[in-house]
Amino acid sequence: MTQKLLVLGGGFGGLYAARELRKRFGAEAEIQLISEENYFVFQPLLPEVAAGAIMDMHAVTSLRELLKGVRLRKATIHSVDFERQVVTVFQGVQRRPTEIAYDHLVVAMGSRIDLSRVPGLEEHALKMKTLEDARRLRAHIIERLEHADVTFLPEVKREALTFVVVGAGFSGIETIGEMKELIDRSLKYYPNIDPSEVRVIAVEFAPRALNELPESLAAYAVKQLEKRGVEILLNTGVASATGRRLVTSGGEVIPTRTIVATIGNAPSPVVLDMNLELAHGRVAVERTMQAKGRKNVWSLGDCAMIPMKDDATERGDFATPTAQFAVREAIQLAANIQRAVAGKPLKPFKYKSRGALASLGARRGVAEIFGVKLSGYPAWLLWRMYYLSFMPGFDTKLRVFLNWLLDSMRPRSVVALKAPQETAAHYVHYAAGDPVFEKGNRSDGFYTVVEGRFEVRLRDDDTGETTTYEVGPGGHFGERMLMGESTRFGTVRALTDGKVLVLGRDEFTKLTGTFGALGVYFEEYLKSTYALNWKAPQSDNKVA
Repeated sequence: MTQKLLVLGGGFGGLYAARELRKRFGAEAEIQLISEENYFVFQPLLPEVAAGAIMDMHAVTSLRELLKGVRLRKATIHSVDFERQVVTVFQGVQRRPTEIAYDHLVVAMGSRIDLSRVPGLEEHALKMKTLEDARRLRAHIIERLEHADVTFLPEVKREALTFVVVGAGFSGIETIGEMKELIDRSLKYYPNIDPSEVRVIAVEFAPRALNELPESLAAYAVKQLEKRGVEILLNTGVASATGRRLVTSGGEVIPTRTIVATIGNAPSPVVLDMNLELAHGRVAVERTMQAKGRKNVWSLGDCAMIPMKDDATERGDFATPTAQFAVREAIQLAANIQRAVAGKPLKPFKYKSRGALASLGARRGVAEIFGVKLSGYPAWLLWRMYYLSFMPGFDTKLRVFLNWLLDSMRPRSVVALKAPQETAAHYVHYAAGDPVFEKGNRSDGFYTVVEGRFEVRLRDDDTGETTTYEVGPGGHFGERMLMGESTRFGTVRALTDGKVLVLGRDEFTKLTGTFGALGVYFEEYLKSTYALNWKAPQSDNKVA
């Protein structure tokens, strides 16, 4: 019987798990990987993308190219039913729900960034997690330089030329090092900016930077960055942030229009909804990487808490969430799934880190390899050689190498291309008979009719009764998402040619929660139309 092996996530863990499963099972298994993107991001290179050392498209590789023999499904994961052994995803333009069956499920969905604990940080900090984050950061830095070069207001110039990175781990140190290099190499194009006016700051809550490296190498990294004009504030947290300042836990106010957060890793909402046992916000697994309480569910990478020894309790007793570990975890996980299918005993995951490396920018780095410590140019060169060899696909290696070669000979570009972004509110036209959405589709927008007429059909699953009504100009549909529903309750189609204004789910929810009169309206509407009791979060606000 052909095994159905399903992998959730296209990062390091998911990619290498799917590849290893394909090697071991061949045509004897149907292997499928689900990812929201059809490309793999080599995350260690994101700081260099943000600094313009390499082009953004050269830090990614097509998953279809890397996963020959594995079926790739570009879709959004909605839920997992462990009893029926199916995963529900939303796919296609209409975001229709599709169920995918599995015999063994691999959860490799990484982590997300959650900055909600610090007031203002979620709203005003740039992140460094995705390719789009890196592109956005580069464009933002150049925009700040452009603004500082032309403004006549000293306070505005000071804010524009102050850059703050929150976090001094690997991601934070590499990001701030590359940011400083981009700024330094770009200043020759901005005659009205003196280098002394630029302020680059790293804020770290811990008493030292780069906790994963020996203290001597961390001290070297701090010293090198300080030589280049970077300020490192240790034992310092963030109390709050706005669009024009950051307030530290010590009460210092830093005027800035650039805050980059490299902290705040949290589990994916989908993983949280799976009702798997969690440990420190990650999936609790056995040493074999089986999810606790689930024999055919496995997890690895950033989203899994993998013990390296029996009765593990300390931080060092668990696998670190790095690419190096994820690749080794994938190999062992695939071997264990093969053993489980064959009815053989499973083997615990064991791996000893080969070391760690960090680039500081400006051709400096730090490294510890098999206990040998390196710093300066040799460590930086080793960093590049190691990651070049680690990149999947020959074409990716070649493109990145050529980028690095050109970057060493040519000045950095200060062209800031902004990717077009779909607006939260936008118009959509429909022809008579066109479906708008169907019952069960993903709920991702609120619709207000501008022109034409639309038919709404609601079917009660409990009674089987169907209610049909028409909506014309000024009317609306899709408002049940306020109840937290993630799928559509009814079906809507255009009766005539028409036009609607669509407001995104997040924006609609925020608007009804903060605009008191609108919140009160929907409280009454949901109660009278659906007999649903909903309370707007701030609907008691007085309206002038």
